Parts: sequence; structure tokens; C-alpha cells
Amino acid sequence: MAASTASGSDNDFSSRAQQSPLASQRASQAGNAPSEANRTGKVGGYFTLGYKEGFSQWWANIPAAVAEHTVLSYVSYLQQPPTHTQTGSERPSDTTTPMSISNASSTKAAPITTDSATDPFGPRSWQSSLVKLSGKNRALNEFSVERVGEDVDQNLVMLHGYGAGLGFFYKNFEGLSRAHGWKIYALDLLGMGRSSRPPFKVHTKDRQGSITEAENWFVDALEEWRVQKKLDRFTLLGHSLGGYLAVAYALKYPGHLNKLILASPVGIPEDPYAVNADMPDPQASTLEQEFSTDQDDAINGSNPNAFDSATPRDNNNFLNARSKAQASGRQTAPSAPKKPLPKWLTYLWDANISPFSLVRWAGPLGPRFVSGWTSRRFSHLPPGEAQALHDYAYSLFRQRGSGEYALAYILAPGAYARSPLIRRIHGVGRQMISPDGSTTSSVTEAQKRRETGVPVVMMYGENDWMDIAGGYAAEKKIEEEKARILKDLPTEERTKDNGSAKVVVIKKAGHHVYLDGWEEFNNVMLKEMNEVSRKERSGRTS
Repeated sequence: MAASTASGSDNDFSSRAQQSPLASQRASQAGNAPSEANRTGKVGGYFTLGYKEGFSQWWANIPAAVAEHTVLSYVSYLQQPPTHTQTGSERPSDTTTPMSISNASSTKAAPITTDSATDPFGPRSWQSSLVKLSGKNRALNEFSVERVGEDVDQNLVMLHGYGAGLGFFYKNFEGLSRAHGWKIYALDLLGMGRSSRPPFKVHTKDRQGSITEAENWFVDALEEWRVQKKLDRFTLLGHSLGGYLAVAYALKYPGHLNKLILASPVGIPEDPYAVNADMPDPQASTLEQEFSTDQDDAINGSNPNAFDSATPRDNNNFLNARSKAQASGRQTAPSAPKKPLPKWLTYLWDANISPFSLVRWAGPLGPRFVSGWTSRRFSHLPPGEAQALHDYAYSLFRQRGSGEYALAYILAPGAYARSPLIRRIHGVGRQMISPDGSTTSSVTEAQKRRETGVPVVMMYGENDWMDIAGGYAAEKKIEEEKARILKDLPTEERTKDNGSAKVVVIKKAGHHVYLDGWEEFNNVMLKEMNEVSRKERSGRTS
């Protein structure tokens, strides 16, 4: 009895009413949330959730579908979000087996349409579905919104960071979907969130081959999804690891992006230790980051030198080993490899022990361990939202390990890339493609054409622990490559080039710029989206 109770699945979701936490429910939820002192992590130790509360949450075992639904109910003007009930796979237990992926009704929820009476920026149609891909147990969790009565001219695809899920973009869906003619898609990466979680294994033995295979595991799934959705061109937004993979996608599948937006991307700067560090064993995993950062510092702190140099607190985080670049975009390469991280951290990184493994192994202590991160990460949010995000995070962290095991092949201990993007980001929008836009067609080299550039926007928080120096260095390298390619071209060809790069700093925000400074982030995004619409219209009429 106990075993079956403690191993509930997302099948349970179909028997639970899809009710959003409205006023009374949110008040109740806030009442059950940790106290302000505990929630902010200022009092009560590192793990702020009590043993009793933690055990209760573990025993309740809220399905990931329910947790995602609760988070999305905080989307403005969307009181009852659509939520399909099929999660890619359940967490392992003695009494359950992984869910199968099928085209059953549980993989697609009925769309929810908001009208102008309840939605001043509507009407809008919201959808939730699990998109099946080829192969065994491969599917992507998708959440989308489009404007009713308008033709979809442009598409925005949003990718989350390591171990997260599309629900973390809940502050952005409503604001971004105000853009006329746009459809917004948010995806859970393969092996993360509520997407399916097939076993991850690298078969290639050499270093570069292993890195490429790990990247392809994610980007091939994204490309297959794009083909299914019949999206010829789209704007791609990626946060952190999602930003790294967005660049990898642009390089492997050129010709499909009209803009690339990187929100505090991981993996741009080069670090000699990272590129020379030993690769993990075939089953190795990695460590998640930023568990010790109190978000109140990022939200309420001010960094007037964000464009010039790091603040002292940035140097306290081992993930920001270099100071931020000066406004000129120059980045000084270190004369010698940085000092390796502590042996225990390197061991955990390369020994198949991720923070999610610890959560899964911890059993009843799992929610308490997760509270060590969520109480700090969401300390700036209202108690109800913070509690919903804590439940959501725990529901994802406890799922079967899959995509998390790819990270040790992509990043070395310390979150520096094994194959830094600074070495290849200048190739975005500059590759040779066939007339049909592919790189695999059997046409001659003479028949191929070079891409005419893709605008690249890199956003960082004012108090970001991600090294903004990498952004400025990438901006410089992209502009240098543009100048090199356009140098000998006629004026007519130069005017057709769309390539550009810029760095944007979001005030009073940390690494999670889309959540910390969501209002400014949304405004910046809308400006970038409007620019895409204007250029695309201009291209069609010229």
C-alpha cells in the first residue's frame, strides 16, 4: 500500500479536476507555503523545508502534469491552462514502468481560448501537447499560444535551461503573445521536463565526436519537431543550456532561423582547463549550478558596472572565473589554465551523480533537498508562485535520469564548454546551403549559396553569474566574420545581408533574466520580434 501510494504517476492527473488556483485556492496555497524567513533562506539553514513538510510532499507525489498546470495557471488572463496528461516517463519505482508514447487523447489537451471579455489582449488560443518523434520513447512536450483570427506569419520557439521545463517561462507567454501575427512555442528538451526520457548513451570514442553526439541528441529532436510542425523559418530563443543548444542547432541546420536570441547562454567563453579536461565515462553525468545564490541579491542589487567589470560578489562564484568584459568587447585570454576545481566536485561531475540523482536517491528527503535551491531561486516571488515553482521543480527533478547525462560531454566541471561557442558562433548564418535550404542535398558546390546572416542577440542579467565577457567577445567575432565575408562583395549583395550581433543587459536580474527581470525582458523580446516582422515583410515586398 505504501509503495503504491508513494509512486503516483501522471495518469493520476486525469482523475483530478483541472482547476486553476484562483483567489481562495491561492490564499490556501500561500498559507501552506514556507514562512517568509524560511522561503527566503535567511533563517532556518540551507534546506528551508521542514522534515514533516518534505515527507508530506514526497508522499503526495504530485504528478508533473499537475505541477506544470498549477504553474501555468499563473499566466495572466489564462485562468485554466490546457495541460495534456501524458508525461514522457515516470520516475523509476518498484511498482511502475515507463509510460509508453502514443497518439492517445492523453497526449493532447483540448485548446483553451480566451475571449476579449476576460483577456484584454485576446482572443488567444492556448494548447498543450506531446509531440511524438521517430524512434522508441522520443517525444517533446509542447506548450503554445497564438492569436485568434490572425494569420500566423512568424513563430518563436523557446528552449529552457538544464534540468528545467517550459513552465519556467510562465511570466513570458502572455506578454510575448501580444505580438500580432506570431505563434509562441515553448518546448521541453528531449530527456528533460515532461518530454520523454529515453536512455542517453554516447557511442563515439573520440573527444570531439562525443561532444557532437551529445549536442545532436538534443538538436536532432528539435529539427524533427520543426519538420513535423512545417516551420520553414522561425526565431529561436534559448536560455543557458538552451542557448548553447540553440547555437548548435543553427550550425547543424542552417537556413531556418530569422533571429537567434541567447538568454544568458552557457558555453561561450573558452577556458583552457575545460577544453583539456578528461571526458567522462560513458555513463557519467554532471552537476547543476547556482544552488547557493540568493535571488534577492540579483533582484534588489544594482551593478552599475555591468558593462565594464564584475562586481565583487561575482568573483565569489566559481562559475564566473573571469571578470566581465569592458564595453569594447575585448576579452583577455588567461596565460595558463585556471586552477582545477576541488576533486570532490570533479568526481561528482564525472561519476554519474547529478543533483537530480541525489533527489531521486533521497526519497522522503528529496523535497527538502530541492528547497535548498528553490527557496533562494524564487525568493523574490509571491509565496503562492514560489510554492508552485518548488512543486514543479521537484516533480521534474525526481523523473528518470536522461538528458541530464549528456551535460558532462558538453561542459567540463565549472560550466565551461568542452567545445566553446566562441570558436564557432561566428559561423551562425554564414554556411553554404542548397537552394532548398538544406545542407545535405546532392547538389554541386557551385549550386550552393551562402546564408546572408542571422541577427544574434545575447541577453545577460545585470547581476548574472554567467560571464558577460563571452557575450562581448562573441559579438566582436560575429562582426569580424561579417566584415570578412562582405569585404569583396558588391554593394547590392552587402545590402541584403542580415547578420548582426549585440549584447543586452537586463537590469536587476541574475542568470534567469526571463524571470528575474521579466517585464524588461518581455519588452526587449517584443522589440526584437517586431523587427523580425518588419524585415520579413520588407523581404517579401522587395
